[in-house]
Amino acid sequence: MVKKVVLKNIAVVFVIALLLASAACTRKQSGEMKDSLIAIAINNPVSLDPYRGNDGGSAFILKHVYNTLFTQNFTTMAPEPSLAERHQFENNERGEPTRLRIFLKKGVKFHNGEELKASDVKFSIERAITSPYIGHITGSIQSVEVSGDYEALITLKYPFAPILNNLSHFAMSIVNEKAVTEGGESYAQNPVGTGPLKFVNWVAGNRVELTRWDEYHEEPSKVKDITIRYITDPATAFLELETGGADILLSLMPYDVRRVEENPNLRLVNAMDLRVNFIGFNVQKKPFDDVRVRQAIFHAIDTEALVNTVYQGVGKPGRGPLAATVWASAADILPPYEYNLDKAKALLAEAGFPNGFSTTIHTSEAANLRDTAEVVRGMLARVGITADINVIEWANYLETTTRGDQAIYLLGWTTVTGDPDYGLEIFHTRAIGSSGNRSFYSNPEVDRLLDSGRTETNRERRQQIYYDAQRLIHADAPWVYTQEGEVTVGVRSNVRGFQINPSGQHPLWTVYFE
Repeated sequence: MVKKVVLKNIAVVFVIALLLASAACTRKQSGEMKDSLIAIAINNPVSLDPYRGNDGGSAFILKHVYNTLFTQNFTTMAPEPSLAERHQFENNERGEPTRLRIFLKKGVKFHNGEELKASDVKFSIERAITSPYIGHITGSIQSVEVSGDYEALITLKYPFAPILNNLSHFAMSIVNEKAVTEGGESYAQNPVGTGPLKFVNWVAGNRVELTRWDEYHEEPSKVKDITIRYITDPATAFLELETGGADILLSLMPYDVRRVEENPNLRLVNAMDLRVNFIGFNVQKKPFDDVRVRQAIFHAIDTEALVNTVYQGVGKPGRGPLAATVWASAADILPPYEYNLDKAKALLAEAGFPNGFSTTIHTSEAANLRDTAEVVRGMLARVGITADINVIEWANYLETTTRGDQAIYLLGWTTVTGDPDYGLEIFHTRAIGSSGNRSFYSNPEVDRLLDSGRTETNRERRQQIYYDAQRLIHADAPWVYTQEGEVTVGVRSNVRGFQINPSGQHPLWTVYFE
């Protein structure tokens, strides 16, 4: 009898051990113990030095490696303290709030072990002011002074309502003075920040490798190692996600949305963002220097059909220079350019082109832009405009359009700060070229309104100023707004904690595996 009980107990223990081993194995196979993350993106970074670029590919990496003085709430896009512990505005002798005093968090460490000091803030902002790429972000700043190790005073040239929003921009990332000085021209190949992820390696055109910074001043990354791979071919990118070669596909193509929804191993994460995709004209090149030609093309483009074909119903037809998700957007009140081929032809004839003309559409190799170019070419042919398509590699494309070589070009613009000052600055004369105004558009009244809007501190008056500016821009038609963007991200079903940032800079350090 005793022997039977003992044998029975041994059998029970053995079965329990098998079950525990099986459960542990299952947990490991399901990804619970996984400590590395692979994400796929399309656009390569141009530079990992914050002041050398203003593109989405660079921004995504910079937001992981660096911190800014303020960050943005993903829901409201309102600025919140990050490296700044607190701040206060102070008036100048005229009673204007042109002084911003920043009190830094203490004990924040750079990835090289240096502690963050006010001198690094001064160095970073003064360095950013000299950058030709981000002048529209730093243009309001006159000087930076330090008082001790943890206090900095930013003096503005004039009252600037969205200063905290601008200080949240990735281009205002705080760098370590020692690391930049020692790195010299090669600093961008070994960036040093205070962010949740530390830079490991960058193979241009292939991948960026990051690892968790264990001394991060906020909650550290939930996974240890993160690799962002760059795959421009959508089919290859989706196959990697589908087969488990990647955990997240950051740039899910519209026609793959349904495939994600129907696959039990995948999950869709989506939300409207702050982006407007557009067809831009170089308004200083003939025949696009004639507003009637630009308006004619606006009437010749069926944006609803374009969204339904190229974007497979993702997002919405564009309605204005600012996405409807941006505060003070006039998207819902601007008179629409209805799709009307007769009106388009009449405007072309009035401008001296009754039989149309020939032109070239410039685009990058991004699939959605290439597809848009093909659809737009077909639509323009209906009104007699013959268009060739010139596909250019991404970094060269940005340089080409900055120089103004293009006649028609395709791009998007995201109001990453959440404030209309940033979203509309791209139409200011001072932003022509490297600061984003690739249409080379200039309207003195628009300039005046935008200058007025950034200094107005009354919210209602600011809103009206931006409404007026958008009406003028809309009438001048330097852009045809094709789509208001929607973020569509594909993730493996065991991925948790992924958050959408409407500006497109989604944090990967919050992600973990179930």
